Amino acid sequence: MKKSSPTTNLLGGISVDEFFQTYWQKKPLLIRQAIPQFKPLFQPEELFEMAARDDVESRLICFFKQHWEMKNGPITTIPVKEKKDWTLLVQGVNLHQEKANDLLRQFRFVPDARLDDLMISYAVDGGGVGPHFDSYDVFLLQAHGQRRWRISAQKDLSLIEGMPLKILRNFQSEQEFILEPGDMLYLPPQYAHDGIAIGECMTYSIGFRSPSYQELGEGFLQFMADTIDLPGRYADPELKTCKHPAEIHEQMMDKVCAELLKIQLNKDDMSIFLGEYLTEPKSSVFFESPEKPFTPKKFTQQALKLGVKLALKTQMLYYSRHIFINGESFSVGRADKQILSLLANQRKLNAEDLTKASDDVLEAFCIWYEDGWLELAN
Repeated sequence: MKKSSPTTNLLGGISVDEFFQTYWQKKPLLIRQAIPQFKPLFQPEELFEMAARDDVESRLICFFKQHWEMKNGPITTIPVKEKKDWTLLVQGVNLHQEKANDLLRQFRFVPDARLDDLMISYAVDGGGVGPHFDSYDVFLLQAHGQRRWRISAQKDLSLIEGMPLKILRNFQSEQEFILEPGDMLYLPPQYAHDGIAIGECMTYSIGFRSPSYQELGEGFLQFMADTIDLPGRYADPELKTCKHPAEIHEQMMDKVCAELLKIQLNKDDMSIFLGEYLTEPKSSVFFESPEKPFTPKKFTQQALKLGVKLALKTQMLYYSRHIFINGESFSVGRADKQILSLLANQRKLNAEDLTKASDDVLEAFCIWYEDGWLELAN
């Protein structure tokens, strides 16, 4: 049977299973016309306006006179287009624009826990960020103009020291492609690449989360610091005369170790930490509450009439009996879990769906609405 789902079309006609088995975190995949006749979602001027906002992450990267420079946003002054070798990067566009979010969500064949954001790169002729590698998977979708990509599976990932960017010291290109609008290149983590604009161009990068275990470990220990309970205080009524006052005695060491080993690490604690960690908004994300919010009664009436949807900036996940939203977690019963997991998967609920919601869930929805996490559907 011929596969014709949007997902397989996006991957050049191959199934998601084949993509995961053959390419995901293994080798690159060039997809010509992944989105046929693709048109950019934004004009350059719209991108420049976003880059000037203090709630949008942006960077301006220039390569003038053989010297790399990088400026973090807000970017209020853009170089003239006639000047070559500069690039504007606008991060997390999906958090601010519905059409960017719609594009990002086409990649939900990868779980939301791994899906990160949509970054837009605008570059003039010769613009790029230098040969580099990413620690995460990325899809590079050409939106406007042309970009020449050179890629390499090289193992030497040493960097040039003293640079504001992570530029590879010894980049050796093995393959080269020119991408046209609608073409897309998938690259696994640690794969060296260098993209250079041919004239004015825009490239959309769909990136994925790949936290280091060190980062997760530090975060989990901080999480546990707020939850552990070790009553009592060190005491030593059996203390004896010591010959070496500066030495930590074995008796004290054993007592302290025995108490600290009472801290038990379990999967339930880890799952709550991971869910809260993965849904925690970035420091640059701010939610906007409605200017004139409905009363709880009026909100419920409108929700049952119109339905609800998650705000663009909201991240919602679930695991077992736990629901996670924007860094918070809730333990719920089976019935409530069913409607809440449906919201997480669909990112919206219609009026019919909401008839199955309990009073507790509707109350939570009202609170999320007041906080700007959830909106009434149009």
